[in-house]
Amino acid sequence: MGNSACEVSVTLKSFAIVALHAAVGWALCGATMGIGMAVTTLSNAMLAHLGAAPLFFIAITWVYARRFAYTGPMQTALLFLAIVVVLDVFVAALLIQRSFAMFTSVAGVWLPLLLIGAATYLTARLAGPRQPAA
Repeated sequence: MGNSACEVSVTLKSFAIVALHAAVGWALCGATMGIGMAVTTLSNAMLAHLGAAPLFFIAITWVYARRFAYTGPMQTALLFLAIVVVLDVFVAALLIQRSFAMFTSVAGVWLPLLLIGAATYLTARLAGPRQPAA
């Protein structure tokens, strides 16, 4: 089987590793918002989240791409985003807030998602899989 951009070979183990990395990033973003809202205004918490989210995902993607790299950069970015959105919908919105109001906020949800996707894609491209020593 070749390694084309359209081909995806996902095992349960590789998906679990991708999902775990994305969930760690999501949890760090949630902690940023939770702590931020406890110590400052919602607006300031969203600004902190806006800055922190891409930084969290740069670090997480770097680790994932150097240690595992089961997926290419675009696949990684799309999977990370899909997992973050699912967690936002089912955990943050439905279980915690019991409302979908958070999805009306460009600065609180949509811009961080855009930055997470871009940061993940670019970092995965730069990090690439670690090459074995010659």
